[in-house]
Amino acid sequence: MTRIKITAPIHPIDTTIQLPSSKSISNRALIINALGKGIHQPENLSECDDTQVMIRALNGQPHDTIDILAAGTAMRFLTAYLSVTTGSRIITGTQRMQQRPIQVLVDALRELGANIRYVSNEGYPPLHITGAKLSQTHISLPGNISSQYISALLMIAPTLEHGLTICLTGSIISRPYINLTLQLMRDFGAKADWVNDHELKVMPQPYQSIPYYIESDWSAASYWYQIVALSSQATVTLPGLLKNSYQGDSQVAGLFQQLGVNTLYQDNQVLLTKSTNIVDRLEYDFVNQPDLAQTFVVTCALLGVPFRFTGLQSLKIKETDRIAALIKEMKKLGYVLQEAEDSILFWNGERCERSDEAIDTYEDHRMAMAFAPACLALGDIYMNNPHVVSKSYPRYWENLQTAGFMIKEA
Repeated sequence: MTRIKITAPIHPIDTTIQLPSSKSISNRALIINALGKGIHQPENLSECDDTQVMIRALNGQPHDTIDILAAGTAMRFLTAYLSVTTGSRIITGTQRMQQRPIQVLVDALRELGANIRYVSNEGYPPLHITGAKLSQTHISLPGNISSQYISALLMIAPTLEHGLTICLTGSIISRPYINLTLQLMRDFGAKADWVNDHELKVMPQPYQSIPYYIESDWSAASYWYQIVALSSQATVTLPGLLKNSYQGDSQVAGLFQQLGVNTLYQDNQVLLTKSTNIVDRLEYDFVNQPDLAQTFVVTCALLGVPFRFTGLQSLKIKETDRIAALIKEMKKLGYVLQEAEDSILFWNGERCERSDEAIDTYEDHRMAMAFAPACLALGDIYMNNPHVVSKSYPRYWENLQTAGFMIKEA
C-alpha cells in the first residue's frame, strides 16, 4: 500500500492547468470511429487508463481475451461493440469489475440477437461474445438504468440493418450523457435523435470517418473549482473548456457559483476566481451529473454549508459504493453524513472528532481527487493508494504540485 501526505500551498494559488481530455468523449469517439472503420484516429485522446484500455482493445486481435481492468465504460461500450463485430472474444476485468452487474445490457443485446454467454457468474463479467447480425428493430428499457447501457446500444444502432428504436420507461437518469452520445453520433454522420421524451430512434445510416478533436474534461475541472472554493485566495486558468460543451458536467460552473467561484469564459478556456457569495444551504438533484457528487459533498462540508443531494442511486454501482465510502471517509475528517433511500445523502452540520486515519480511496479515482483539496481547510491530509487517479486524470498529482501543493510519500 502506498500512502502520501498532501500539504496545501503556502502562497495564494495563481496557476494555469492543462486538464486531461474528456474521457467520456474520447471513449465514445473511439467506439464510433471503429464502427465507422475510420481512417482518422480521434485527436487529443485522453491519457487516462479507461481510454488507453479502450485503444488497446480496439487494436487487438479478433480472438483475444480483452482485460479492461477497472474501466466500467469500456466494459459496457465494448460489450455492445463486440456483439456486432466479427470474431469471438472474452472480455473480463478486475475482481471489482466482475462484481459490477451487466445483465441489463446483456439481456438487451440478446433480445436484439447478440451471441453472449457468461463465463462464470450469471449477470456479471467475464463475458464470451461472438459477433452476430442483430435483427430486432425495437427494444424497451427502464429509464433509470445506467446511461452507459443506453449509450452502448445507441452507438451500435447505425450498423444494424434496419436501425433501432429504444423506448425508455419511467424516469430517465443521466439524460445529458445520452445527449452527449447522440451529438457525437451525429458529428460522425449518423441520424439519431429523440422522437419524444421517452423514445430514441436511430436510422440505419453508416458512420463517416472524419478528423475529430477531443475537448478538455469538465469532470476534471470540478476539482479545480473545488480548490478555488476552499482557498482564501486563488486564480486558476483552465484551457480547452468550452462554454457550450456537450459534457453534462459543464454544469459545475453554475453550481460552484453558489459556493464562491466565478467563471469567466474566454477563448476556449475558463478563468476561475474567488468570490464571497456563498449560499447558506445547497440542495441539488445529481441525477444528471452523478460524477460531481463527491466533489460537492466534500466542498460543502468543509465550507460549513449544509446540503441535501438527491439522485445518487447510480453511486452504489460505481467503482465502489460511493455513498458508503463518502460517509466513512467524511467521518474521518469530522463530519457526520446521513443517507436515505439509497439515493440521498445529506449533512445538517453534525460534527464529530476528526481521526488521524488516512483517507482510503477504494480503487476509486474520484474519491482521491475529491478528498485531496481538503488540506486547504483542514491541514495535511494523508491518503492511501493515490495512484487510482490514473483512471481518469493521470497527471492530477503533478498538476497539484504545479499549483503549489506538496505531495510526499508518507
